[in-house]
Amino acid sequence: MSLAGMTAPAVADAPWSWMGAATGVLLLSGVTLVASSVPAIRRPRLDDRLAPYLRDAAPPSSLLHRTPPPRGPFGLGELLAPYLHSWGHVVERLLGGGASVVRRQLRAGLPADLERFRAEQVVWAVGGTVLGLAATGAAAVAQRQWSLPLLVGLVLVGGLGGVVMRDYLLSRAAARREERMLAEFPTVAELLALAVSAGEGATGALERVCRLSSGELADELRRCLADARAGANLPSALEGLAGRTGLISLSRFVDGIVVAVERGTPLADVLRAQAQDVREDGRRLLLAEGGRKEIVMMVPVVFLILPVTILFAVYPGLSLLSITV
Repeated sequence: MSLAGMTAPAVADAPWSWMGAATGVLLLSGVTLVASSVPAIRRPRLDDRLAPYLRDAAPPSSLLHRTPPPRGPFGLGELLAPYLHSWGHVVERLLGGGASVVRRQLRAGLPADLERFRAEQVVWAVGGTVLGLAATGAAAVAQRQWSLPLLVGLVLVGGLGGVVMRDYLLSRAAARREERMLAEFPTVAELLALAVSAGEGATGALERVCRLSSGELADELRRCLADARAGANLPSALEGLAGRTGLISLSRFVDGIVVAVERGTPLADVLRAQAQDVREDGRRLLLAEGGRKEIVMMVPVVFLILPVTILFAVYPGLSLLSITV
């Protein structure tokens, strides 16, 4: 069923139909904004209800206050922020998995901010919906008719695709960062082994390596040292590093340093052995990746080059047989 079955607009009426659709969208947006601000619908939050009773509380230190990031040009982000957060809560209730999102944010080196991520998913869903509407409009102009199932389907696919794409990009960012950390690990482990062999303690070796190196793993080690200077002991700070990443090699690395710090066992040989194990794992991964690429390279050979070769070999004989017959 399509709307063109009732009224099929001509090409000359297409601009007027687009203007009518844009006017309808703007009118619906305005009515939605007004309706969402009605006191009977917009229930006060707990923070708003408690604010009058907490005005005399001492303000927090300015050293702990962080300037919020800008929320879009012309103040549009400030206007739409409450709606983004409310729709983000809706997405969280529908999808769930907040703990997984927070863990992937930490693995990607991002602050654990679930509300911000859900708001970004809402923005991506809106962008996907707009793309779905644009695709529907292009199809309607090409076919000179409006298909209601196509409109609904493309809008739903665009919105869901935006939500899924943002989640996929977060997972991809976490995986890429862990790949970089795994590539940096052997060098960092050997530098730590050299520093420990030269007579440095675990903390001094970490400080020296952090000064001399750069990268994702060095940034994580600097964070561990900052936590240790802030009052936490070094084993607890290193265990936080193991908890923020999903790499088994880093977990073994942290366990070795923690055991060496707590029991005074030799650390240099352990670090060298771990670096060698990571290099062997990387070599095995490269061999496995090469095997998969070799199989993929066989696809064009089998399905493209080989049929064309057989055709060139068989076609002259077939043509000769047809001529003789």
